[in-house]
Amino acid sequence: MALYGAAAAVLRELERGRGGVKSLVYNSGFPHVRQLYALVSETLRYSPVLEKLLDGAALLQAEKKLPPQLAKVLVYDLLFGKGLKCGGRWKALARRHRARLQAELARLKVQHRVSRNEDLLAPAASPAASQVPRYVRVNTLKTCVDDVVDFFKRQGYSYLGKAASVEELRALSGKKFLLDLHLPELLVFPPQTDFHDNVLYTSGHIILQDKASCLPAFLLSPAPGSHVIDACAAPGNKTSHLAAILQNKGQIFAFDVDTKRLATMNTMLMRAGVTAFQLAQQDFLTVDPTDPKYRKVTHILLDPSCSGSGMVTRLPQEEAAPSAERLRALAGFQRKALSHALSFPALQRLVYSTCSLHQEENEAVVEAVLRDHGSAFRLVNTFPSWPCRGLAAFPGAKSCLRASPATTLTQGFFVAVLERHRDRDAASSSVPAAAENPQSTEGTEPGAAPKKRKRKKQKVKE
Repeated sequence: MALYGAAAAVLRELERGRGGVKSLVYNSGFPHVRQLYALVSETLRYSPVLEKLLDGAALLQAEKKLPPQLAKVLVYDLLFGKGLKCGGRWKALARRHRARLQAELARLKVQHRVSRNEDLLAPAASPAASQVPRYVRVNTLKTCVDDVVDFFKRQGYSYLGKAASVEELRALSGKKFLLDLHLPELLVFPPQTDFHDNVLYTSGHIILQDKASCLPAFLLSPAPGSHVIDACAAPGNKTSHLAAILQNKGQIFAFDVDTKRLATMNTMLMRAGVTAFQLAQQDFLTVDPTDPKYRKVTHILLDPSCSGSGMVTRLPQEEAAPSAERLRALAGFQRKALSHALSFPALQRLVYSTCSLHQEENEAVVEAVLRDHGSAFRLVNTFPSWPCRGLAAFPGAKSCLRASPATTLTQGFFVAVLERHRDRDAASSSVPAAAENPQSTEGTEPGAAPKKRKRKKQKVKE
């Protein structure tokens, strides 16, 4: 049952937009990651077929306690996989419906005029997924960019220096890599490069994180010593990025409602060398902003559950468009979460982000919340040199950022930065520097070479 339960959990996280297949599998804590990855990938590949079989056989109506994600995994292995070699009581349940499911599969083949199971599959393959490079964030809590570059050179990779344009990233191939043109601690490798078994990854010296996913913590830019909330924290990549920016000085309060996700996140943060954090199994909406524990919270990163429609490196079967009803429900939750975040009394700066392409979850959420909180908070025109801006849904929406495979060679993403109103002169002189580059001095563009920080880090031996 452990394998099927783990696979179902990954499918649930995918539906919530919490990451891509590979990252969720490798962060799941399941001991046999290749076995789990294969089962999840194949279940996703057959997902449209499985949904038709479940509907036709009325399995979920007959077994009301069976979670739909687990049903998909069981039916895949029963009809297309290894025939349910494990599973305990769930295996027995699925086998009770085997005859009905097999009859439904036969009917489906007749309907589509095919004889092989594979012929039921839709042709796959979004070209966008193959364009997105492999981004590697250097974990500065444990090492530095120069040491990681030297390590990869010793492994036979050719370092081409700092990229000057997105086109240089697009042209990467073989064992060549670059320093990103925007983010100073992000290395860029050709698409499909896999480092999950690399010692730098397993020791926490590097974090495999898409460039767009690095933007929220980078733009929040809390100063070392700050108290920060990561409102919807799992799986924890953004939390570890915040800790690196804080240099483990200050405090991060990280919330998530799922016990297993928090346990996995705790393991990941410990591996990354994060120390100044508190995890809480709690819905962020139930957190009391007036609790004395949070009286010093000046920065909040809010990356709530979303449709995940921007996650182009997923398998094609993950890309089913959310219904209008689901989008309304998600947007309602996102508005509540953003309004709640803005109610923390000491809050000075907030980043709202999603991995969604839908205006309903992005510009519309920011616009609605600003109508209620616009007297206290303003939208910051952050990162002016970033090429992809928010949709012109309301005045000032272009201050937001969007990311996409076509324009930024990343996952699809949305980011908005909100700040508490201050004296206009003070605001105009101090905001751009922090928004452009957390590691820079005032007025430095994000494309400028970052200053090297002198600090000793442990080196990784091959």
